[in-house]
Order: sequence, then structure tokens, then C-alpha cells
Amino acid sequence: MTLTSWDLFDDLRAAQDELARMSRMPGHWAAQFGQQPGTGPALQAWAPALDITERENDYLVEAELPGIRVEDLEIAFQDGLLTIQGERHPVGGTPGEKVHRAERRYGAFRRSISMPRHVQADKIEASAHDGVLQILVPKVTEAHAKRIPVRNGQDDRVITGKAASNGA
Repeated sequence: MTLTSWDLFDDLRAAQDELARMSRMPGHWAAQFGQQPGTGPALQAWAPALDITERENDYLVEAELPGIRVEDLEIAFQDGLLTIQGERHPVGGTPGEKVHRAERRYGAFRRSISMPRHVQADKIEASAHDGVLQILVPKVTEAHAKRIPVRNGQDDRVITGKAASNGA
């Protein structure tokens, strides 16, 4: 039986070496993770994640907004554009409180979504529950084509279907 020695810290040293190597390539590792060097996640612009679902009679727009008060939200619909904007405030506003780590992004955000023409703008509703904003955008009831009868100007007979012949 062959015994090999194993150093618990080999993996940690290898990871440190890789980080050091990447740090010598300006912006490489930071760009890979969506960060600019010298900025943390809390300092970057952000926008909430959205899901848009089309159903038979409406569209449902859901946005993840944990930690955002309803008073800090504004929703508008104009010229076919649904806009959600608001602000998430940073942690650590209490005197004597020391923040050890702040990874969540905060600040103002704005998301705009183009909606189809066939929506009822005056019937849009929004509600928030458990950190999820739900916006219900009802569709316009589709107009069905109506068949219009054509009367013969000579004898008031209604002509249906294809054009009638003169009998010639």
C-alpha cells in the first residue's frame, strides 16, 4: 500500500496563486464577474430581474424587489412603454452600527418594457408581496370581423357572398 502526503492548504494556495496571476492582467478577472476593478457590488448600477408571462386575457410582469418599500416605487405606462423605477436604500443607517459586508446592490433603478398595442392602459394593476412586484396588464378584447351585407341599389335585395352577376 502506498501512502501519499496530502496538504490541506494546497488547494487554497493554488487558488491564491490563480487570483494573483489574474490580478496582473488588468481588468480580466473583474470583467469576468461583471465588476470594474475597485468597485464592489453595492456601488454598481443595478436593475431588478423580470419575468413577463402572456396569458389568455393579460400579461403578467413580475419583478424581484426584496428590501424595497412600496413608497419607493413608481410605475408608469405611456406610449406603449411600461416603466418601473424606484430605489433600494443601503444598510447601516443606524448610528453605532458597523457594516462588515454589504454585497447587495442599492440605489436608484429603472426598467422599461415595450408592451404590445393591444393592452388596456387604464386597467393596469400592481401589487407587491414577499419582495415580488406583480403588474397585471390586461389585453384589449379583440374585435372580430363583422360581415356587412350589401344591398342592391335597384331593388333592395340583399346580396350575400360573392358579387352577383347581372344575368348577362
